[in-house]
Amino acid sequence: MFAIVEIAGQQFKVEKDQRVFVHRLETEEGKKVEFNNVLLVENDGKTTVGAPAISGAFVSAKVERHLKGDKVIVFKKKRRKGYKKKNGHRQYLTELTIEKITLAGGKAAPKKTVKADVAPAKEVLAAPAKKAPVKKAPVKKAPVKKAPVKKAPVKKAPAKSSGDDSEKK
Repeated sequence: MFAIVEIAGQQFKVEKDQRVFVHRLETEEGKKVEFNNVLLVENDGKTTVGAPAISGAFVSAKVERHLKGDKVIVFKKKRRKGYKKKNGHRQYLTELTIEKITLAGGKAAPKKTVKADVAPAKEVLAAPAKKAPVKKAPVKKAPVKKAPVKKAPVKKAPAKSSGDDSEKK
């Protein structure tokens, strides 16, 4: 049996007796906490999915200790500029031990159940829906503009002059 639960703004897949490191909680060490934002529960092959959460389901856990995580180095560099910046931090964490996962009233009261049976889907696929015919709009073509035709220049014959100068030999 496992559940997907939201703890401190993050989603975790948890099982009974599992240890989980989450962001720091405001609870003292040794105290018990309950998380009621359960998104999914899987129990003996039956999956219960919430929409968005399962009403009445909760996960109870015990706060083991508060600690700091490993150091995270943040290094920034811009090449050819001489810019380098090194920084780091250690995240504050809380270690939880999951004690039990409970559904609504101890029973599975699903809002939505996912089944492995897919027979109804085959029936839906067997009868395809009829589509209405698509009418196409008439396509209007733009008028074709013709290039202006260039006329060849007309060669004029040289004018013959009347008179004495025209033919001297």
